[in-house]
Amino acid sequence: MTPRESPSTRRRDAYRVLWRWHFYAGVFCLPFVLWLACTGLVYLFKPQVEPWLERAYAHVADAPAQPVSAQVRAALAAVPGTVLNAYEVPASPHAAARILLGRGGDVTRVYLNPSSLRVLHVVRENDRFMRVIFYLHGELMLGTAGSMLVELAASWTILLLLTGLYLWWPRGRRIGGVLYPRLGEKGRVFWRDLHAVTGVWVSLFALFLLVSGLPWAKSWGGLLRDARQSWAHATAVQDWTIGSADERKRIAEANTPPDEHAMHGNMDGMHGMAHHAMPANVDYTVLDRVLPAVMAERLAPPVLIAPPSAKRPAWTARSDADNRPLRADLTLDPVHGTVTRRVDFAQRPLLDRLIGYGVAVHEGALFPPLNQILSAFTAVGLITMVTSATVLWWRRRPAGTLGAPATQHASRYAPAFVVMLCLLGLLLPLLGASMLLVLAIERLWLRRLPRARHFLGLTHHVSEAHEH
Repeated sequence: MTPRESPSTRRRDAYRVLWRWHFYAGVFCLPFVLWLACTGLVYLFKPQVEPWLERAYAHVADAPAQPVSAQVRAALAAVPGTVLNAYEVPASPHAAARILLGRGGDVTRVYLNPSSLRVLHVVRENDRFMRVIFYLHGELMLGTAGSMLVELAASWTILLLLTGLYLWWPRGRRIGGVLYPRLGEKGRVFWRDLHAVTGVWVSLFALFLLVSGLPWAKSWGGLLRDARQSWAHATAVQDWTIGSADERKRIAEANTPPDEHAMHGNMDGMHGMAHHAMPANVDYTVLDRVLPAVMAERLAPPVLIAPPSAKRPAWTARSDADNRPLRADLTLDPVHGTVTRRVDFAQRPLLDRLIGYGVAVHEGALFPPLNQILSAFTAVGLITMVTSATVLWWRRRPAGTLGAPATQHASRYAPAFVVMLCLLGLLLPLLGASMLLVLAIERLWLRRLPRARHFLGLTHHVSEAHEH
């Protein structure tokens, strides 16, 4: 510190550095935040939208239903080359039967009249409206690369929200423009208040949604899965997927009969190949025997009954409810049609339960409709923040520059801010790596280019127009 530097100067300089990181995060994140908020807002109302989209299949039969085994055979005949993935227990005796058929990593849903066995509709599971929204939201329909990009944007958004809370936190007794907008003001003050007040009210909700969505992300979710296996020694099957590639792998395992899986595992031995040349035929009459026992367990819908596979060696039934704490898994006796084992949510490992609660809140399913209302409020708030931030940036950016807060070469980082960056970098590895990359590019390359230095505000001079 030079003799001329006062404490207020140091605080102002540190404040400006913090604001600069906030600006950088915003430039990268805002398009993604807008995208995630809009797609998430649509997916949030899946419990209302999906039944409306499938209203034509809610009441299709008045006569008694054919045996479930006959329904499955009719579905298989309609989609040759597939195997039974799961049978969905009907919500009512009049509803269309929904049968999931698999081929490799794909699942096809067949709707049929349970009385006449007439096929009503056939659709790939990933082509259904809410599945498309799910993949648009989680990985931009770009697979693993999209998942990594969304994870990176979510990580930077966490930094954006934390720095924003600090920048806008009241330094005095004034609450106007902090807890409520000064609606009588116009121009820049109005947009600044709209941005700041909305951020104060929705940031904590948004932070929770971002963190609870990370288990789905390719990088962070993969690290979590490894930690789960080594730390929790979990024997229960993980019931959330890490991107579409992981989901396709699981579906492929679920579509592979046990004998076929054994054949692939013994390809190096000719005796193994001969013994497992063809997968064993599935006895679909097992469904007729186990269905009453499954229905008696009163699992939260939708309930799926699945045959043995490379993933699960026995006949099973499971609740696939959006509210994950309501889920349960059953192991079935195919001979006697009874339930031999039941595992409820409360019996799952602690880490699974924590993630299950987080995922349920993330999808607005834990305590509807309040959960949906709070999440919708957060999504609309994020859209408002993106809009107001864009207007603020557009109005105040100097001509010929990006509009980033100007800084000095010798800008000092506040120790608390450095600690926060280090913690975030450790907890969010993609964020940490990208922050180091940004610092390296700025200090080792961009500062050496006069035009880039001017455009990005990397100058010694700091104009008052850039003060927050």
